[in-house]
Amino acid sequence: MRRLVALSALAVALTACGSPQQAADRSTLPVEPTTPSVSPVAPVPPSSAPTTPTQAATPASGRCTAAVLTAEVQPAEAGAGSRYGKLVVTNNGSTPCTLNGYSGLQLQDASGNALPTDLQRTPDPSPAPVVLRPGTAAAANLRWTVVPTGDEPADKPCQVEPAQAAAIPPDETEPMNLRWNYGPVCAGGKIEISAFYAA
Repeated sequence: MRRLVALSALAVALTACGSPQQAADRSTLPVEPTTPSVSPVAPVPPSSAPTTPTQAATPASGRCTAAVLTAEVQPAEAGAGSRYGKLVVTNNGSTPCTLNGYSGLQLQDASGNALPTDLQRTPDPSPAPVVLRPGTAAAANLRWTVVPTGDEPADKPCQVEPAQAAAIPPDETEPMNLRWNYGPVCAGGKIEISAFYAA
C-alpha cells in the first residue's frame, strides 16, 4: 500500500513538471538562419567619352640673328631729292625665327670704317612680330635724301660715298653686312627706317 502511494506521488510530480525531454525542448530557443550583410555598392558612372589628343603646341621661334639672315637693300622709285628702298632680310636657316621691331643700320666705307649715319625710326608700319620660315623674307622701308643740307657742299658729294653698311637685327648685337650702291646720303647720313614687316 505504501508503494502505491509513493508511485502515485511520483506520477503527479512528473505530470506537473513535464518530462526531461520537454524541459530541454523549452530551454532551446529557435535560431533564425543568418544571411551575410552586403554593403551597397555605388553605381559606377559611365566612362567619359574618349578625349581627343591635343596637338602639341608649336614651339615659339627664337629671334632671328645675323647668323641665319642675309640682308640687301633693294631700290624703289626715287622722288625729288629723295631716294627710297627696302632693307630685305631672308632666313637662310633651317628653322623659323622671329623679327620684331627695327633694324640698326650703319653706313661704312670700303674698309669698314663708320660713316655719318643718322637713323630715324618711322611709325608706319609699327613693330609687330614677323615669323620667318626658312627661305622667307621680311622688309623695312628706307628713305634718304641726296640734297645737301646745312654746311654740306653743293658742288661735290655731300658726304663720303658708302661702299657697304652693317645692319643689326632687332634686339641683337651682331651685324649683317651688305653692299651699298646708292651714292652718298646727305643731311649727315639721315636715313628713315620702318619696322620690319612680312615681304
